[in-house]
Amino acid sequence: MSDVIDTEVAIVGCGPVGALTASLLGLQGVRVLVLERETTEHGQPRAFSCDDEALRIYQMAGLAETLHADMAVCDRVHYTGVNGRSFAEVELRGLDFGSGYPVLNFFHQQRLERVLRAGVARFPSVELRTGHEVTALAQDREGVTLAVRDRVAGAELRVRARYVLGCDGGRSATRRLVGIGMAGSSYEEPWLAVSGDVPDDAVRMPDTRFVCDPRRPAFVARGARDDYRVELMLLPGETPGEMERPETIARLISPYVDPERMRITRAVVYRFHRAMAERWRQERVLLLGDAAHQMPPMMGQGLVSGLRDAANLCWKLALVLRGAAAPSLLASYEAERRPHVRAMAHASVRVGRVMMGRSRPAAELRDRFFQAIQLVPAVRRYIRRFGFKPEAVYGAGAILGGRRSGRGAPEGKLFPQARVETASGRTVLSDEVLGPGFAVVGAGVDPRRAAPEAGAAWGRLGARLVMVLPPDGPAPRPGLGVTQVRDATGAIGAWLRRHGAEVAVVRPDRFVFGAGPAARAPDLAHAAAGTFLAPELGAPRWEPAGALLATV
Repeated sequence: MSDVIDTEVAIVGCGPVGALTASLLGLQGVRVLVLERETTEHGQPRAFSCDDEALRIYQMAGLAETLHADMAVCDRVHYTGVNGRSFAEVELRGLDFGSGYPVLNFFHQQRLERVLRAGVARFPSVELRTGHEVTALAQDREGVTLAVRDRVAGAELRVRARYVLGCDGGRSATRRLVGIGMAGSSYEEPWLAVSGDVPDDAVRMPDTRFVCDPRRPAFVARGARDDYRVELMLLPGETPGEMERPETIARLISPYVDPERMRITRAVVYRFHRAMAERWRQERVLLLGDAAHQMPPMMGQGLVSGLRDAANLCWKLALVLRGAAAPSLLASYEAERRPHVRAMAHASVRVGRVMMGRSRPAAELRDRFFQAIQLVPAVRRYIRRFGFKPEAVYGAGAILGGRRSGRGAPEGKLFPQARVETASGRTVLSDEVLGPGFAVVGAGVDPRRAAPEAGAAWGRLGARLVMVLPPDGPAPRPGLGVTQVRDATGAIGAWLRRHGAEVAVVRPDRFVFGAGPAARAPDLAHAAAGTFLAPELGAPRWEPAGALLATV
């Protein structure tokens, strides 16, 4: 084991979360080594959907346009009960949660992973080694040493990293090697997941539908291109071997597609898991995605939760590695993310209870209950507009005051992304203007003039200053030190007014550190610098990827 590789960050696992993490760190010039056990790309279509927040995170990595072009947008989700009667419907068309993308999108995992891995290859500071398995791990005060086996050449090597990120899935070797346990449970009912390609004229049920029929609960959806997904609950006495037979699969999927015209790419029996790692960090080792948490798929939030982990952690880690922030900043990662993951898992379980009931009398009562309560307009809007999806809000962590000041407070919430008009006449999504680092946004207010004395603090943060003009205001003008844009839809100004704010400090992950009247801008500036930067350390440098972002 004489071969030693030195890097700043070692990422174990190159699934979607690992690859996205590598790109986000590569954008900051961090030296990254990605170790993937398998020698080829994952060939099985497992994850199937993502939401608007996921696409906004892909946008941070410069990959949203490429990825979204290959996705299918879902406009409506149906819930049908006994005898196929509808009892609820979620209307997604035109729904805007403030991230700038459609709320529900279906993708093909193999194609998605191909784009994500191509994204990793953009960065000279990032190296991917496939067929490399981590077999041992040891930490000290300065870093982590990994023992790695090259499964192709049979060679053994060592990797020395300042930090290790475990993105290696539900059976995470990284989690096991640092002795972190998982707490949770598996659902008793196994499910058969069938994926395949089918032409449009062979699809018998084109709708996205939760079939909540106690005779056999199921989920069906038309995915990207010719992809189709059918998931069916196994009934008592049915075995995986029996259910995975071609003739059984053909019989079960026939209500939804013509089985003779569906080319099946995956058919496997599995169980849902709901589990959370006891902790997400052990000194210099941190867990992300399924390595840290798993949830039932009823809300389609398993993969998305892992992407949120990466977006939350990577910029903080870059600050620490660049010597701008103290390592204690990393404690905010789990403090911020764990509560939302827990809330999303609870919501997934609740949807599962609605969907998976096997009692016909209980199902009939459920159907009548949902039909009755939707006679109330507010309840009908709540269901149809996806109100039961937990909002991503950080109640405590690296935000103003360390904790939200109230339920309606702006700190800890995602800053809205909307279309804005630039001084050059282009219309773009506003995150493109905010840039890759911190941003200070003023609604009709020039952040420099609102708080001239805060200039040094903004400079220490490396923050981009943005002045948002109203939709009916003057055309934005180019200028030194501040970027002017016009709020094309009025969404950004409306958000700030709703929170009684004229100035907002936005973190690199697009969550709001704090916001308030222009008079509070100096306080916000100094509080942000004090939260994120160690006094004796230098300022961060937020360098956009430039031409790299156009190469995938």
